[in-house]
Amino acid sequence: MDKLSKPLNSLLTHQWFKLICGASYQHLPAIRNLALVYTLAGVDCIDMAADPVVIHAAREGIAIALNLGNERSRQIITSPWVMVSINNGEDPHFRKAEFDAAHCPTNCDRPCVNACPTHAIAFDKLGVVGFSGESTYFSGVQDELCYGCGRCLPLCPVQIIQTREQAYALEDIASTSIDAIEIHTQPWRVEEFRHLWQRLAPLISKLKLVAVSFPDCDNLKEYLLDLLDCMQPLPPQLIWQTDGRPMSGDIGNGTTRAALQLCQKVLNMHLPQGFVQLAGGTNASTVAKLRASDIKASGIAYGGYARKLVAEFLEAGGDRLEEHPQLLSLAIKQAHSLVAQIKPT
Repeated sequence: MDKLSKPLNSLLTHQWFKLICGASYQHLPAIRNLALVYTLAGVDCIDMAADPVVIHAAREGIAIALNLGNERSRQIITSPWVMVSINNGEDPHFRKAEFDAAHCPTNCDRPCVNACPTHAIAFDKLGVVGFSGESTYFSGVQDELCYGCGRCLPLCPVQIIQTREQAYALEDIASTSIDAIEIHTQPWRVEEFRHLWQRLAPLISKLKLVAVSFPDCDNLKEYLLDLLDCMQPLPPQLIWQTDGRPMSGDIGNGTTRAALQLCQKVLNMHLPQGFVQLAGGTNASTVAKLRASDIKASGIAYGGYARKLVAEFLEAGGDRLEEHPQLLSLAIKQAHSLVAQIKPT
């Protein structure tokens, strides 16, 4: 066991903080700058889509953070573990919304536009400027900005918004530089999980950690023990990620309740292997409620709330936030206000 590893020490001391960029989120400038900001804020792990260009963008942000942090601070900034998310079947984290804007009624109030947390839906608007410096006009869903939250689906008055699966090939990540994998699974897909694990076997031994993310279900302990039986040989480190209320942390403080309840349920199972880390609805109130309830989680993963916290600075800073020192400092301060809740200084 590498006891000098900061991320591993964080798990052992119940101070693990993971940033979730989104299993289907592919907006490269945002991912790069999120990695930059949250590395400087002290996160242990950054989870992202299993897309080589996404991994490259995150690695670039981390590298810049390490250079900047070690130049500006007496405290050495360490690299967070890079994690990618994969799935073993249909899963809401691995989808994109889409619709033909030509079929949208001209008199529609378009509630989907306001509901989208990443502003992926627009009509005749200038697209987000990417690394290429090019910009385009679009109507509908800008694919790279959508991460499949599904909030637009029930709001469409004419129900023309659909979803499609966002699949990633394991072969695409085999040659990339990653430290960890997170497997998203749904209840009782044991054989699908076993098959996926066998495919992952050559890669597992090279990783520092594997996480398994799951929602609540009947007979959950039996299900998790079945999954554990599939994971042979066991990875160096294992996290059980309790996905309370998926992709909802930016909605309001009440969403964290489901995450806390599921985390406590799994802790009470006393599984023979693995750390327990909560996710799904985590936000500014999660740590306080965690401590008030005396729930001994090893860590917390933050997605939508963590991204929302720094969104205005990332949008104002463009592709390279480090070229705007004042915005970068404000973004780090916001990010650190969240990280410090679980990593008190």
